[in-house]
Amino acid sequence: MKYTLGALLLLLTLPTLAVTQVKLAALIPEGTSWGNSIKKFAQEVETATNGEVIVKIYYGGVAGDEPDVVRKIRIGQLHGGVFTGKTLADIYPDVRALEIPFTFYGDQKKAGRVMTNLTPRFNAGFKQKGFVNLGFYELGLVYIVSTKKVANFNELKGVKAWAWEGDELSRALIESLELVSVPLALPDVLSSLSTGIINAAYAPPLGILALQWHTKIKYVVDFPTTFSIGALLLSDKVWTKITPAHQKLIQEISAKRIKEANDKSLLENEEARNQMKKSGIEFVTFPQDDLKKAAELRKTVIQKVISGRVIPGAIIEALDQEVKK
Repeated sequence: MKYTLGALLLLLTLPTLAVTQVKLAALIPEGTSWGNSIKKFAQEVETATNGEVIVKIYYGGVAGDEPDVVRKIRIGQLHGGVFTGKTLADIYPDVRALEIPFTFYGDQKKAGRVMTNLTPRFNAGFKQKGFVNLGFYELGLVYIVSTKKVANFNELKGVKAWAWEGDELSRALIESLELVSVPLALPDVLSSLSTGIINAAYAPPLGILALQWHTKIKYVVDFPTTFSIGALLLSDKVWTKITPAHQKLIQEISAKRIKEANDKSLLENEEARNQMKKSGIEFVTFPQDDLKKAAELRKTVIQKVISGRVIPGAIIEALDQEVKK
């Protein structure tokens, strides 16, 4: 009895293993290459921290659209997520400069280099807003897709195009192209393409496949409008609960997994383009005279976003300086 009591007292004095559960949400469907990257990240974090940090992932928008996820993070129901440019800009507007239309044209490598060079500046901004950025995703070059054929910029006029609710940058581009803006949450785009509520949307090729839009559209405008980014953000509130040693491990794992995903992005987007072509989707090439209008369209969009205080002029200047290097 004495030994049993002594053993019990010893157990009571031992330190309790502190487990931190990190709940992440993403619109990325499970089973896609991006989804697999996040899954591997979660598995490696749990292993590397000996189970002291457990990452639970809610895939495919089950936790809501990205703005819903941010709200849930604010009240502590979730702790982070994988967000695309529009939502990243809701948190810290400067980051959206990377997605200003017709900045990189078809040069994804240049886009990636500029993003890397501006990352320290963006990370500092996220930190001020209460988030830790574990890395940027290169989602790829964005193409306009449509259920009706458009052969030039002029024929885009009047086309009903999806605009992510609250996305002022996309609205500026849609207005500049004289499309009809139809604000929708991302999960509603597929059904809206099917019913004719919208005729057009926009995404990187891999995103078009992952979101199943290729089953509803017939045409792709074969001229990228912009470069799409994402990022894995954690709330600073949960980050501070993690020990510095484990923070370092998590950063190393996320850097490895996100680099791996980015290295695959260019190849997988090209494979997605080929898959859409094989399925019968037509890629429409605009006339060269139309393509030259892109620079003027970019200026118009920039004027709109600066005057509307959507993106600060200072970061656009910094972006343009990096692009020229």
